[in-house]
Amino acid sequence: MGKILEINGPLVKLELPQTVLGEQVRVGHMGLVGEVIGRDGDTALAQLYEDTAGLRPGEIAEGLGWPLSVELGPGLLGAIFDGVQRPLQAVWEQSGDRIARGVAVPSLPRDKAWHFVPDSALHAGSVLAGGTVLGTVQETESILHRILTPPLIQGELLELAPEGDYTIEEVIGRVKLADGRIEKLHLFHRWPVRTPRPFRQRDHAVAPLITGQRILDTFYPLLKGGKAAIPGPFGAGKTMLQQQIARWCNAEIVIYVGCGERGNELTDVLEFMPELKDPHTGRPLMERTLLVANTSNMPVVAREASIYVGITLAEYFRDQGYDVVMVADSTSRWAEALREVAGRLGQMPVEEGYPAYLGSRLAAFYERAGRVETFAGDHGSVTLIGAVSPPGGDFSEPVTSHTKEIIQTFWALSKELADARHYPAVDWLESFSGYVKSAAKWWSQEVDPNWESARAEALDLLAASEELQRIVNLVGVEALSSEQRWTLEAAGLIKEGLLLQAATDEVDSFASPEKQFALLAALLEIYRQGMKLVKLGAPARRLIQIPILAQARRWKSQHTSEDIAALKAKIAMIPDAFEPLLQEYASTAAPSTLREAAP
Repeated sequence: MGKILEINGPLVKLELPQTVLGEQVRVGHMGLVGEVIGRDGDTALAQLYEDTAGLRPGEIAEGLGWPLSVELGPGLLGAIFDGVQRPLQAVWEQSGDRIARGVAVPSLPRDKAWHFVPDSALHAGSVLAGGTVLGTVQETESILHRILTPPLIQGELLELAPEGDYTIEEVIGRVKLADGRIEKLHLFHRWPVRTPRPFRQRDHAVAPLITGQRILDTFYPLLKGGKAAIPGPFGAGKTMLQQQIARWCNAEIVIYVGCGERGNELTDVLEFMPELKDPHTGRPLMERTLLVANTSNMPVVAREASIYVGITLAEYFRDQGYDVVMVADSTSRWAEALREVAGRLGQMPVEEGYPAYLGSRLAAFYERAGRVETFAGDHGSVTLIGAVSPPGGDFSEPVTSHTKEIIQTFWALSKELADARHYPAVDWLESFSGYVKSAAKWWSQEVDPNWESARAEALDLLAASEELQRIVNLVGVEALSSEQRWTLEAAGLIKEGLLLQAATDEVDSFASPEKQFALLAALLEIYRQGMKLVKLGAPARRLIQIPILAQARRWKSQHTSEDIAALKAKIAMIPDAFEPLLQEYASTAAPSTLREAAP
């Protein structure tokens, strides 16, 4: 026990001789919770996760004896937590619409019984290691929750409870440790959020994360276990794109962390997500989703902690052998929390006031992504997708530039595209992916061996069209040759017929890899057929009038991902659409021109 000595915003100096760095403390008559971040003799410096207004020097302070930890067990899925894993539904029931300071609510329900089925391979005398699967609980219709031995527990199993219904605090087993102590096992355990959970070994990511968004999957793929960033200014569509990824991606568990976002945006997410149906199972999406909500008007230190809470929850499901996607919206607000606390600590600011350790903190966070082999012998992955909100869309600011050096996939959002109502507003010139070669192996085996070359051809066409557009803006379209005008038209066809994707269109909201490649191949075939005619002397204005161009723009919303056969039938008819013009110009072309135009 101790007392408050000094208060500086969320930082409180305490007289607590026995505390250690990282230990949680409870402060004042309201019982505000915080974390020790510094020591000097008998005094401790703590950052509080709640507003310190009303605290006074001299009030009591108490060390709790453990670091900031989360409870890991059945009851996580479908829940909505705040930045320190307080369940908001239970908090609301206890304190009403406005969260009372100091409210203490268990993260997982204590009164609910779960049906536990022990692992048949375990018996008294079995040797347990950290991460051993003790049994299972059918947490939701979609997800089977595997009950794990805490990572640091190793020893001889003395007893394991039979199949039955148990609350998370009931003892389901006992294990004798190497030093002779007896450790009780429960359906849940705690883990400190700032400590990465251990695993047997890292594994190479082998399969792409399929999001159903064509510009992401086809042009800038992300692997399961990979790291990605979505930078973009206000109004560019970051939240909508993240919701599309959360809804359609082929991960088994989705964790959405709203870190410092505006309350109205996060309210939309909290209302929108529970209403969604899982397109893969037809069940409610929340059966395999959990949300961590920490808005910009909540205490700044809890915002900093919410990122670690989210990634620890993701690692827990990874250790069960699941592929997990964690979306953090946004890491810029998290970095602002670091900046505020660093300023109050008197630490030397560097670029734009951020602390010197900003880059290392970001790297340590993203390093917790990856595909691993678990202690149980399964394979699981954590895919991290962090949104970045650079002021004014300036990608050279510190958070974006540091993030760009760390991640492998960069989905840059453009305000100009968003203003033109082009969604997703992913800039095909600013974006990149370091996973293309790895993803190409999967696309070659599962979809089509020509994926990599088709992707490169389409990106070259888009890059060429940007150069031509600058010429048009300066001197007009009449200055372009027929070949250049056709290139410009074909690039526009790819933008409208492939990259533009309506999130509200039931057919177009999701595109399977097979549909994505079929559309890409179709549009490239139209481009090649037109280029043959241009080389025979056909003017671009004649080609633009061919009806199949307008038809191709609508194929994406006319054919579902299960209707690939009908789409491929239309693709096979593309040469017939150009045949009349081809015969007309081939009859008057010179032999050398015919040879040049031949495929």
